[in-house]
Amino acid sequence: MEMNAASRFDAAEWTQLWTTIAGQSQRLTQHYLEHAQDAEHDLARLNQISQAFQRAAFQLFADPAKLMAAQTAFMQEAAELWMNALKAMAGHPVEPVKQADKRFAAPEWQSAAVFEFIKSAYLLFSEHLQELMGDVQGLPHKDQEKLRFYTRQFVNALSPSNFAATNPAVIKETVETGGLNLMRGLSNMLDDLERNRGKLNIKMTDLEAFKPGENVAATPGSVVFQNDLIQLIQYAPSTEKVHKRPILILPPWINKFYILDLRAKNSLVKWLVDQGHTVFLCSWVNPQLKHKDKGFEDYMLEGPLAALTAIEQATGEKEVNALGYCLGGTLLAATAAYCAAKKDKRIASATFLASLIDFSNPGEIGVFIDEAQLAALDKQMAAKGVFSGRTMAASFNMLRENDLVWSYYVNNYLMGKEPMPFDLLYWNCDVTNLPAKMHAFYLRKMYLENVFKEPGGISLNGTAIDVRKIKVPAYFLSTDQDHIALWQSTYDGAKLFAGDTRFVLGGSGHIAGVINPADSTKYGYRVNDALPDSAEAWAEAATANEGSWWKDWGPWLAKLSGAKVAARQPGSGNLPVIEPAPGSYVLGKAE
Repeated sequence: MEMNAASRFDAAEWTQLWTTIAGQSQRLTQHYLEHAQDAEHDLARLNQISQAFQRAAFQLFADPAKLMAAQTAFMQEAAELWMNALKAMAGHPVEPVKQADKRFAAPEWQSAAVFEFIKSAYLLFSEHLQELMGDVQGLPHKDQEKLRFYTRQFVNALSPSNFAATNPAVIKETVETGGLNLMRGLSNMLDDLERNRGKLNIKMTDLEAFKPGENVAATPGSVVFQNDLIQLIQYAPSTEKVHKRPILILPPWINKFYILDLRAKNSLVKWLVDQGHTVFLCSWVNPQLKHKDKGFEDYMLEGPLAALTAIEQATGEKEVNALGYCLGGTLLAATAAYCAAKKDKRIASATFLASLIDFSNPGEIGVFIDEAQLAALDKQMAAKGVFSGRTMAASFNMLRENDLVWSYYVNNYLMGKEPMPFDLLYWNCDVTNLPAKMHAFYLRKMYLENVFKEPGGISLNGTAIDVRKIKVPAYFLSTDQDHIALWQSTYDGAKLFAGDTRFVLGGSGHIAGVINPADSTKYGYRVNDALPDSAEAWAEAATANEGSWWKDWGPWLAKLSGAKVAARQPGSGNLPVIEPAPGSYVLGKAE
């Protein structure tokens, strides 16, 4: 590699970085000493992982023939890899033994045969270890899931791209900057640790580049109602006439609402307003210690039910179309079932975006949820009053560790660079806490016990909930690469309803597949008017369509929204304007 250290080395920056790092290290050491007990939940998780691998080892050694066959296959491929490497070092052209991925896309990986060998040897090891640990027989299903998940975490952490000494792009940068990249990277890492109270949540974007109300969450509107848990935003109309029936949006309260209102070109909120809908949206508070006793039923009573009353005051309309996204969709299902039990007809239709109702197969997030881990989590939350949004974000990032963890680890810490401004990732980093009572109920009743789908499985405000009693028209949108709410699981939930239900499958994942504007040509979506017993049967008979699912949902929603009436301005009804949108609740930070 070409030596060019003098042109990019800055002695003044080096000195400043040393001073900064010393201060950061001192503060973090003091924080660790003061909060060592906070690691109890992490230790419980580590103990669960250790036990799963111990049981796997016992099963593997109980079948020595199978273990020997796996070792023999590995040795044969390793010998082929070595011969390939010798040919390459001798200057002979060879085809790569293992096809690499984007972790190894930098041209420096092809700059020398030794790096091709390191990359291929790692990929060979990774492939064989995951095959071996993914096929351990005689273990409970939960242990098998943990083995597959944590084996993948292990091998991806060991990627040579994650180490300065084995990543040729990092070596080149280190030579050219005289090591400044590594000093910058260490400072970046300590800054992340300090900002996240000792937790390593890696910064994914420029956190100063966006501000709600200015360049995100900027659709005009006003807060017209608020209580302990929500600010209700009514958006200003952009058309002279609007549909008679308003729409109420329930975002998840795991993150801020503005995933649905990022920028004008991909804002679902603005698109609905431009289609002539009167849009109301619940902006959830970022819970602190005082909210620790707020339960799931409080989120229903002070969220959608309070919003329904407020919307009638603002517009005079008793019925609304409702939309719930992710956890907001689970709450919408609970609310619709509660209303059915109470003969309350204010929810006239329900749209569910990537929402779980049947939690039989929650996907990889299930590895974080078992009795031992919940017991440790309950103890931690009892002391703090909330579950940290930063901890929640770290868990979700592990579901896509190469994209959401290790790529930023390399960029920020090894290359010493700052991440680029990106509104979606800014939103992803703008996390919220969860009240202890609500979160404990949700994890135990929904994920661990999976009783929400059962008639009377849970009760809210003294009323038994039965989602099978929901008879309003329902629209389910799921995405085929969703790693948070598997589409097969959301399909099982859609089949529970008693009314006319439409299921649509979009492309991409939990965010990109949902926030896919009407004029987009990406991803596509599949439709099937029938709801056969299995998700697989639905997919086999589904018809593929180009573009965004918004084009399918728009006409469905319009038919349920009534005739056009004069546009409604926020504050023109019986609810005065409290403050401009996006309001103050969305600005609360997770501490």
